[in-house]
Amino acid sequence: MITPEQSRAGRALLDISQRDLATAANLGESTVRDFEKGRRTPSVNNLAAIEAALKERGVVLIPQNGGGPGVRLISPSATEG
Repeated sequence: MITPEQSRAGRALLDISQRDLATAANLGESTVRDFEKGRRTPSVNNLAAIEAALKERGVVLIPQNGGGPGVRLISPSATEG
């Protein structure tokens, strides 16, 4: 499941605001803001919506693999083909 750090990093890669992500995930902006600040953990459905909204825009979540969880932005050319 997505971490607050991955959400922030994914937004940074996409250059979108918390409001933009919340709109894309059909959530309130406070849900994204509080999640990313570690104030609360959203429901599983809300976490899945945040993750899906980022993935739809090309963000790949990298699981913890010894170096910690991360994100990557898929280049448009990688998805063409």
